[in-house]
Amino acid sequence: MQAAKAGTQVRANQLGVQIGKARYLVDLREAGEIVSAGNLTKVPLTKSWYLGLSNVRGSLTSVIDYSLFARGEPTFVDSSCRILAFSNSLSFNSGLLVSKVLGLRNADEMDLIDEQASESTDDHAQNKTWILNRFLDADGHIWSQLSLSLLVQDQEFLHIGL
Repeated sequence: MQAAKAGTQVRANQLGVQIGKARYLVDLREAGEIVSAGNLTKVPLTKSWYLGLSNVRGSLTSVIDYSLFARGEPTFVDSSCRILAFSNSLSFNSGLLVSKVLGLRNADEMDLIDEQASESTDDHAQNKTWILNRFLDADGHIWSQLSLSLLVQDQEFLHIGL
């Protein structure tokens, strides 16, 4: 990941994560630290998808259950869960709870799914402005390309209070 952020020749420019049952690709320039999902401090009077605050390397970081935010099922928290912090370049001190980090992926090696021809309605993130594209990999998995920079501009995402 450090090589990709430094601009060194790296073909895999997306980080693959699993949130609930769905798979997402996140641009490495928008991804920050990946830390274990340790203790979260609940914040009263916030929406259910706002899980609370976590100490990530000395900084208080808001943690979001993206699956719940996108009107899906709550992300089951276990030992494989991680917090994917947003890059400092986004100037937004937040992170997403992810079920698993699946490693680096190259979207160029996947087939772009034509949304207008697709009849799939099972992706809870469908029709969200921060989902740029959807891809099908060689193993038949569907990946949604998640833009964190567009997500932090969404008014619903910004308003965590009840």
